[in-house]
Amino acid sequence: MTSTSASASTSTPAPTGAPTAGPGPATLGPLGLFTVLLGAALPLIDFFIVNVALPSIGRDLAAGPSLLELIVAGYGLSYAVLLVLGGRLGDLFGRRRLFLAGMTAFGLTSLACGLAPDAWTLVAARVAQGAAAALMLPQVLATIHASTTGPRRAKALSLYGATAGLSMVAGQILGGVLVAADLAGTGWRSVFLVNVPVAVAGLLLALRTVPETRSDRPAPVDVRGTLLLAVALFTLLAPLTEGRTAGWPLWTWVSLAVFPFAAAAFWRVERRAEARGDTPLVPPSLLGLVPLRRGLLLVLPLSGGFGGFMFVIAVALQQGLGLGAVASGLALVPMAVAFFGASLAGPRLVRRWGTRVVPAGALLQALGLGLLALTAWRSWPDLSVGSLAPGMALAGLGQGLQLPVLFRVVLSEVPAERAGVGSGVLVTTQQAALTLGVATLGTLFLSLSAADPDSGTALTVTLLLQLATALVTAVAALRLPKHLR
Repeated sequence: MTSTSASASTSTPAPTGAPTAGPGPATLGPLGLFTVLLGAALPLIDFFIVNVALPSIGRDLAAGPSLLELIVAGYGLSYAVLLVLGGRLGDLFGRRRLFLAGMTAFGLTSLACGLAPDAWTLVAARVAQGAAAALMLPQVLATIHASTTGPRRAKALSLYGATAGLSMVAGQILGGVLVAADLAGTGWRSVFLVNVPVAVAGLLLALRTVPETRSDRPAPVDVRGTLLLAVALFTLLAPLTEGRTAGWPLWTWVSLAVFPFAAAAFWRVERRAEARGDTPLVPPSLLGLVPLRRGLLLVLPLSGGFGGFMFVIAVALQQGLGLGAVASGLALVPMAVAFFGASLAGPRLVRRWGTRVVPAGALLQALGLGLLALTAWRSWPDLSVGSLAPGMALAGLGQGLQLPVLFRVVLSEVPAERAGVGSGVLVTTQQAALTLGVATLGTLFLSLSAADPDSGTALTVTLLLQLATALVTAVAALRLPKHLR
């Protein structure tokens, strides 16, 4: 994306304290970038932080497995379903305005989660929290895309990728620490209440440091497209997230059967709307951009594998080996450190090697997964956190070389006036993939564990499947455009 195309998105004068680029569009300064990255971290941390708190929630609120699953799935579903709409609303009403609204709503719904008196209230608050996250998150990438250019954009997107990866790892580590610490006797409630002061700080920073940007050709909300996309995502994700716990009742199979028809209807409505000259929720012409289309196809297996891995390793270490939440979280530290380092090195490596960094990262990830599988196969049940460290570090290094670069690939040719919808499509793909990864790899692992009490075998098989996916990703990544604009 060139600086010329970036100027197509109109910008209002930056708030007090925010640097500007003179007569051109407002620019995102370092503190503003930190602020929007904080907004990107919160939703992803909360997707994973609740996992380690579920046993405590179940005991305190007398919630059975189905209700606990709803506490997780309710957030993920509303989050995924509304992301594209959140991006469109940012294009229409202003990305800074929607970011502020989303941050405010996220803080309030986090407070509601932390104060929930019963399980059903917590489920409702989590659904609302997911909707708030869907308002906030698309504005992050859209703001970066519309208010940075050249090397500054490359660095910002690399930091976004690092933030996304670290947030998923940090969520489980932080959740274990907070539950174990039992701050002021709050127990599991602290995993939600901790968001409140962070949201307040984010609001104060955003008011001063985040520039306003919006599309210079705003379009009304595509109601039919929004409803059909919601139906398509719901009929796919709801049965996959709830099916295992519910025992795969009839409604899950009916829902999955409806999904392809809902998806086809959504695509047909969007094509017709664009042919009439309207502005659909997801313009099919946007998916005609080769970098976006090929990048999204790689984001799916990478994010799905990442989400599934985080779930499986947590269950394997805590239930299989009996480690505490803090100890199992420490096992992820080498992955987090390597991921962060690779993300920071990404822009320099891309300048020299182009998108060949992505298949190289996939091969490194596959090597790390293979080492983890070998360690689990040979050492279970005497597996230690230290013995996992080399494989964790290699896998994290490989993932860190892929994810930030793929974000750049997907958005590289998206016009700035479509930054919101482009970002919405990207984060929806990422979120849906995370949910699918947990559902598919998680179901495989739990099914193998139920059939054979030796969780080491289940872990090894699951890691080998993810390794095979990484190798396929490496081959597919060779079709990416070699150089980024």
